[in-house]
Amino acid sequence: MFNSDIIWLIAPWTWKKIPKYFLKRKKVVCTIHHIDEDKFGDNEKKEFYNRDQYVDFYHAISNTTEKQIKKYTKKPVFNQPFWVNQNLFKELDSKKDLRKKLGFTSDDFLVGSFQRDTEGKDLISPKLSKGPDRFLEIVKYFNSKEKNLIVVLSGKRRQYIINNLDKFKIRYKYIEMASFTEINKLYNILDLYIVSSRFEGGPQSIMECAITKTPIISTDVGIASQILSPESIYDMNNYKLAKPNTDIAFKNVQEYLIPRGFMKFNQLFNNL
Repeated sequence: MFNSDIIWLIAPWTWKKIPKYFLKRKKVVCTIHHIDEDKFGDNEKKEFYNRDQYVDFYHAISNTTEKQIKKYTKKPVFNQPFWVNQNLFKELDSKKDLRKKLGFTSDDFLVGSFQRDTEGKDLISPKLSKGPDRFLEIVKYFNSKEKNLIVVLSGKRRQYIINNLDKFKIRYKYIEMASFTEINKLYNILDLYIVSSRFEGGPQSIMECAITKTPIISTDVGIASQILSPESIYDMNNYKLAKPNTDIAFKNVQEYLIPRGFMKFNQLFNNL
């Protein structure tokens, strides 16, 4: 995104599509969602430093990403999570009726995951930064405890999870291209949402779970520690003890609702 004075690289790779003379003449803000340390090799570092010479400010969407960026540049870093639209994502009434309309019963234990888990290069390999192997381990544990567990999936590139759920004979329902309205309904019927990532910028699902009061547990990635209660954050040694706390999450997410969630972005660009 750019105007007459500022170019905002919301996706870092887009800098290659803009003429270099144009980048030199403008103030450039570059958003980094996260750095996948396992894949940040020599080529990735070269790409970062080539782009860095044109960047005036970086935008990190979490404390974790800010620390990552500062390892590689002396440029200023503006740290602010993206906002969440409370008009799109909100708690709904009559959840029992909503479950029935979506094909579930009140006795089902519904576990949600709405982010991709499979590498696009072959649609077979797990995208390990998203932790699908961890997600499966946790789901298998809950499946041994809950009689009527069903995994609710949405989003693209879910092949790895689906293939393994079939392998382990764990029930699931997959809604690939759900609208915001449909996703909001899915959040509202869940008993648990699991973020199992190794590296993340957000994910935005943490915000969306918080505002919809969806029970969620997460690894300590991205904005998790800024939104969730410590008891809701786990590692693979203690995930069985993790407990959702919807009250704390709902309280902490208020700072990022619109229009308040825009304010610091407006201040940044006005100052530039």
